[in-house]
Parts: sequence; C-alpha cells; structure tokens
Amino acid sequence: MAAEAQHTCYEGDNVHIFQFYLEHSGEHKAIVQCVNNLLAREFKRIGEGESSLAVLGVGSGGGEVDAQILTLLQSIFPAVPITADIVEGSSELSDNFKALVAQTASLQNIPFGWHIMSSEDYVKQVKTKGEMKKFDFIHMIQMIYYVANLCETISFYHSLLKANGRLMIIVEAANSGWDTLWKTYSKELCVGVIKEYRSSAEVIACLESLGLKYDEHSAPNAFDITECFNPGSCHGERLLSFMTGSDKFHESFTPDIRAGMLDLLRRKCSTEKDGKVLFNSDLSCILVHA
Repeated sequence: MAAEAQHTCYEGDNVHIFQFYLEHSGEHKAIVQCVNNLLAREFKRIGEGESSLAVLGVGSGGGEVDAQILTLLQSIFPAVPITADIVEGSSELSDNFKALVAQTASLQNIPFGWHIMSSEDYVKQVKTKGEMKKFDFIHMIQMIYYVANLCETISFYHSLLKANGRLMIIVEAANSGWDTLWKTYSKELCVGVIKEYRSSAEVIACLESLGLKYDEHSAPNAFDITECFNPGSCHGERLLSFMTGSDKFHESFTPDIRAGMLDLLRRKCSTEKDGKVLFNSDLSCILVHA
C-alpha cells in the first residue's frame, strides 16, 4: 500500500520499509504495465483537440509511476503543453519525486505544482479558496486506504474532471491476499493510520452509489513471502511489518494472533509453487468517466 495519509505514515524509517516493499513486491512494475496497456488509448481520446493538458496525482509518493504516466502523455502529444499538480503528504517522498524530475529531461518541460499535504487538507484548501482547477486526468494510486471518507473523496476529485476527463483509481483487488488478511484481522490491523480497509469492492460500491460510470481492469501481481515463515529472517520480518502496518511484527501482536496471521497468509492469501509461497497481490485499475 502506498504513500498518502493524514500527516502521512511515510516519513523516516517508514519510507525505507516502504521502498524495501516496493523493491521486493513488483507492485510498481505491475502498475506500470497496466497503465501502459490502458492509457495510450485513453490519452488519445482525452487529449484530442485540447490546446493544453492538466494532470493531478493524489498520493504520488516518490513519483515513479507519475513519471511513466507523464512520459506516456508527452509521447502522444509532444507539442501540447502539460501541467502536473501533485498532492502528497510525505515531504520525504516528495523530495524523492523532485529529485526524479531533476534527473528526467522530459519532465523538466512540465510545470509542477507541489501540494505537500494530505488529501483531506488539499480538499479543504481548494474549497476554502474557491478555485476549482479542472483536470484532464486525475490518478489516485494505492492511496484510498488513508482517506477518512471514501465516497466524499471520490466525489470531490471526480468534480475536478474536465468534460472529457478520466479519474483512475488503482487499489488492491477484492479477494486478493491483502483483502483477505486485512478484513480477517481488521480489529488488530485497522488501528493506525488505516482505520477502515478498502479493496476494489468498496470503491466500486461507492461509485455505484454515486451513479458514476466506470470501467474495471485487472493488474495481476504476486510476490514471494517465503521468508515470512522463517522466524530468524530479517527480510521476512520487514515484509510482515509492512504487510500488517506494524512497527515490528513479532512485537506488535500476541503469539496466537501472529500464528493465525501466518496460517492465513499461507493457506488463503497465497499459492505455493516450486517451494515458494507467492502472495496474491492482485490490483484493480478503475477508470471513472467524467
């Protein structure tokens, strides 16, 4: 899960464990593959006849996926000016994003507006100013777990779309390993910055309640959690800590809870192949129409 929270859960040591997770999970690779497969066609439709294009990223983290999205948009409309507004609660990850921009020649042609604040604070700021800038494309990637009110958040960002725009929400898939783990142990896990776990099922229920048209696409992913079942493994401990949103997995839960979680991870959240335990980390990419 990614990088957006009230005040943010990704500063200091948490940034390092988040980056460790990204390196070992293949999550960004799965997201980028999905984005590249879907967005070329969408961008051609969105940008047709436009004299400029505006993109809003909400919970963009270190900007790795944003860079891919913006580069793709530039490749389709090389002569059209593009602006990018970024809402990200972590100052450390925002600094990483700015460094990535500085290292990427094509991104230096894009004016960036940096809003280093939580999604809720950005919503309040926009409403207070009364200046509703409209966007051609808005993306919320792995961030809806951290907002207080899911439907209100989606409704607000949807209201910022131009007439031909799209809102892209990427979230853990219903019935994925994440969904199974966090809903089975919601009492133990939903006690930090995540108060209510949501998967694609909750997002779609919200969209339908709002009467919004959408298309859902799958982004399959799995990663090796075999080391999680080795009590002496630092790698396994770090993965388990991230996956349960805890500082230290073995110090955060009772022995019975830990044993139950490990059993669930092996039996219902994963598959075993060639001696490896592969966690089901499937994602859902939901494109919401303006």
